[in-house]
Amino acid sequence: MPSSVRLRVFLLFAAGYFVSYVFRGVNLGFAPLITHDLGLSAADLGLLTSLYFIGFAVAQIPVGVMLDHFGPRPVTAGMLVFAAAGIWVFGASGSLAGLMVGRLLIGVGVSVCLSAAFKASAQHFPVARLPLVNGFTMAVGGLGGVVVGSPLASLLHVASWRQVSVALGVMTLVVAAAIALFAPRTTDTRHQADVISQFKGTWHILKSGAFWKIGSFSVVTQGVFYAMQSLWIRPYLLDVMGLTPAHTAALVSVLGFAMMLGCVGFGAAARGMERRGVSVYAFCGAGMALYVVVQLLMVLRVPLPPATLLAAYGIFGGTGILSYAVMAEHFPSNMIGRANTTLTLVIFLLIFGFQVGIGAMLSLWPAESGHFPAAAHQTVWAVLIALQVASAVWYVLPSRALRKTEERAT
Repeated sequence: MPSSVRLRVFLLFAAGYFVSYVFRGVNLGFAPLITHDLGLSAADLGLLTSLYFIGFAVAQIPVGVMLDHFGPRPVTAGMLVFAAAGIWVFGASGSLAGLMVGRLLIGVGVSVCLSAAFKASAQHFPVARLPLVNGFTMAVGGLGGVVVGSPLASLLHVASWRQVSVALGVMTLVVAAAIALFAPRTTDTRHQADVISQFKGTWHILKSGAFWKIGSFSVVTQGVFYAMQSLWIRPYLLDVMGLTPAHTAALVSVLGFAMMLGCVGFGAAARGMERRGVSVYAFCGAGMALYVVVQLLMVLRVPLPPATLLAAYGIFGGTGILSYAVMAEHFPSNMIGRANTTLTLVIFLLIFGFQVGIGAMLSLWPAESGHFPAAAHQTVWAVLIALQVASAVWYVLPSRALRKTEERAT
């Protein structure tokens, strides 16, 4: 296949994932403005922002069926139209209910982007190149986490959040049109999958002890990381660290860049460590443990530069993504896709739960001028760290279910 076609596939579908990532974190910049305009509480804001994740999670199984039936080009282009409609509904709304509808539509609309990018890459690139190509796709998407930092903050100085919403909708339609017009057509889609079989496969995975052993630590750390990155890290930096809004926006961008480096770097290092006798399971666990340590340093107010702490938070925050590679080692090839989809489903449900829960916990303290006392944030972080430590203990304990899958694999 010509390299120009492969490059086109990569750029188009990576652009789709970039759009989904921008939508994931755009409320970081919108939050203070929406709160001021509509008088939202922290609990309202947490619920509103988290609807992206519940929409994303609920759509995973039907989206997987559509990708198998029709291929990534038409499904991605069509679903992005829903995302564009969602951000326009969001930007035009004058009530919490309207904002919620818009946010839910956005989550459903972009739910296809990462899966479609991986599927398109698998159709057009050699298998040996897929880890690298997928890593770069994740990195391009991670640029969205950078954009919702300083660039978005600067834009909101000259445009309202409603005007930015309109522009985001236009950008989404442009990407949808580019994919529809320029992505190559494929003829290897399958028609044997249906929604019932997908649900049965998901239920089978959810009953698997090996699945929960592998995913126990990662689903909690990933749930915490993305709940924070997409909303609650900004209030923490403002209220606990006492940083200015401009400094906070810059650190959000630092976090985005660090996450990109972590995803690519840990993905590349994992196989090298495996050749030295360190399993991907152990390497993944070590990275996630370092992420918990960084959170502990932040809660204890260790006197390190904020940029250093946020960079470490981002680098180690995404290491749980290696659990997808571990799944491939412990499940047969005909179940890997369902295992990955189920892991994504659980992670996004937890992100939803954490965002709502954090907002509800913060609301227990009185806010002054939109800011919560440092004790409120530190209590929330302590609870989250305790949950992650508990999941880490389960992760490192010996597992009969995991040994059985290893024996079957050998």
